[in-house]
Formats: sequence, C-alpha cells, structure tokens
Amino acid sequence: MSYNRENFIRVRREFEKKAAQDREDADRRRAEIHEKFPEVKNIDDELLRLQSDIVGAVIMGGNVSGTAEKLREQAASLRAARAGILKSGGYPEDYTQIRYECAKCRDTGFDGIKVCSCMKKRLILAEYESSGIGRLMETQSFDTFDLSYYRVSDNMAVVLKACREYAENFDTKTSPNLLFIGKTGLGKTHLSTSIARVVIDRSYDVRYETAQNLFSDFEYERFGRQPADEIGKKTDSYFDCELLIIDDLGTEMTNSFTVSCLYNLINTRVNCGRPMIINTNLEAEELNRRYSDRITSRLLGGFSIMRFTGTDIRQQKLLKKTK
Repeated sequence: MSYNRENFIRVRREFEKKAAQDREDADRRRAEIHEKFPEVKNIDDELLRLQSDIVGAVIMGGNVSGTAEKLREQAASLRAARAGILKSGGYPEDYTQIRYECAKCRDTGFDGIKVCSCMKKRLILAEYESSGIGRLMETQSFDTFDLSYYRVSDNMAVVLKACREYAENFDTKTSPNLLFIGKTGLGKTHLSTSIARVVIDRSYDVRYETAQNLFSDFEYERFGRQPADEIGKKTDSYFDCELLIIDDLGTEMTNSFTVSCLYNLINTRVNCGRPMIINTNLEAEELNRRYSDRITSRLLGGFSIMRFTGTDIRQQKLLKKTK
C-alpha cells in the first residue's frame, strides 16, 4: 500500500503548517496573558530558570534526586500560583498551552515513526480529491447500488458481490484486471466508483478517469507546448498508480494515436502487474473493430469480464417520475 507521492508531500506540508500555527497561536495567547498579568510573566521566567537548574543538577551529579525533587516542588508551587492568577482573571489554566487537534501526534502527522491516524484520514481525503471521482463518491457506493432495478435473471447480485469482494480484498500483487461490459445505464460507473472508494479507504493509490479525459491528457502531453519539467505530470499517474479505472472506453475519438496510447498503457500496466478496471458499452466485436487485435486480445484474454445486463436504470427512474 502507498499514497500518491504528490498528495503525501502536500498533506505533510499541511501538517507542518498546522503545527507551526498551533505554536504561533499559543505564543499569541501567552503574550496576551503576559501583558495583562505581568506576574504570570515573572512566574514563566522563573519556571524556565528552574527547568535549566534541574538539567544542570543532573549534569553536575551529586545528590541529584534530592536537588531535582526540591526544584520540582518549587516549579509545582509556581504552576499552582500561575493557575490561580489565570482562574481569577477568567481564563482556563491551560489557556497559554499549545492546542493540538490531535494529541497523539501533536499535529505533526506522525505518531513516532508511523503515520498517525489523523494524517491517514487526510491522505484518504486527498486521494478522493485526486482520484477524479470526488463528487461521484458522494452518492455512489456499494450501499446505494439498488438491485431492485434488476431482474433476478440479470445476475447483477452476483456482479455486485464480486465487485465488493474485489474491493475488500484488493491487492496489487494478486488482484486481476476487470472489464465491465454492458449497455449504458446499467451501473458500470456506479460499481467502478464503489470499488475505488473502498480501495482508497484501504490506503491504496487509485486514479479514475474517463477515456475522453485520459486521452486528452496524452494528446496535450504529445502535442501541447509545455515546459520540459511539465512533461509527464498529467500522464505518469496512469502508469504508476496502484489501481487505474478507465470509464466509458469507446466514447473517445478513436484514431491511431489514441489506439497506440491505449495499447502502451494496458501493456505496460499488465507487464508490471498493476491492476486496471475498464468499463465500456462496446461488445467484443465492436472492440475488435475499433481497436487493434493486440488490444482486444489483451482486454478479452487478460481481464476478468463482468457482464452488466438489464434495463437502463436512468430510463426506469425517469418513467417513475412521469407516472
């Protein structure tokens, strides 16, 4: 499992800024209290001196435990006096302390050497945002996939179960490629989104894109005029992400360039063992006419095919509204 590198860098910077802001806010509150209650500033200065004395006592040796204990008692007395001043002034005792959103990692994003649970949640949200299906995931999930629109003979309950198991057990080393075939309006995009949602929640790097947008990115990279350091920024993730989902293959303007890009993408990911999910409205014969034999062979021979059957759900919903 891994996170998108750009997302990780961006989120880590967010946490660094958050931790710095926490310290700045505490400094501001401390300055406010020092201005309003000069005696608190004197106590804070004395506490700093005592901390230095405690460290010095440990370094110098001798009766370390006795000296350190006396210094700690003095510090405790000063803190109690400080708390009393703040309370009498209508402030909580911890008013000048740093306030962290996450006490476990102190807003650094790391609990020791491990990524903290709060940072994991933010990384997952970042993956949602960068995956290309942020809005779709607001309404499309396995729980919202309604089997009542299908007949028992459509066998969609089996497809739903298989997709859920694929997502819950996704593994970059063992998960197969999937090819969703079926007419429009049968739930291919819905289940593709549902899989992406669960796989992202399990901390995998997912990229979801329509065929039209995907090939537009390749065309821009090939024929656009961008600086050398920009080349690959739009398309590298299609090759590198742990799960690539291509929606609506066959809706793009097909030409020799797009066919070449598609073959290179499929061939590279298959050879590297990086799973893909492709959904299309095209049947096998149409795929063969539109794309090269090499691509069709890869799709029909190297992907597990899931066939979506039934009646267009969008039309069914529209008919319900008009009744």
